[in-house]
Amino acid sequence: MIYVLAALLPPIGLLLNGQPFSAIFNLVLIVFCAIFGLFFHVLLLVPSAHAVIAVHMRREDRRHREMVEAIRRHGPPPGYRVP
Repeated sequence: MIYVLAALLPPIGLLLNGQPFSAIFNLVLIVFCAIFGLFFHVLLLVPSAHAVIAVHMRREDRRHREMVEAIRRHGPPPGYRVP
């Protein structure tokens, strides 16, 4: 659901994902892309792409931290070999 919100309302999606500085940057990006998007229509997609990528990276970072914490707490999985 956060991905749909980030694609349709990028600053709101970023704020709800806990990224206020990215939301402010995205507002600046929206203004810039709205002005120059009149001539280069592809620029109108840039703020939404930025928001979706930022949300994805934040979720991957969270998942990675959870995995590292689980390995620290419970040890490596059975059969794990160090190369």
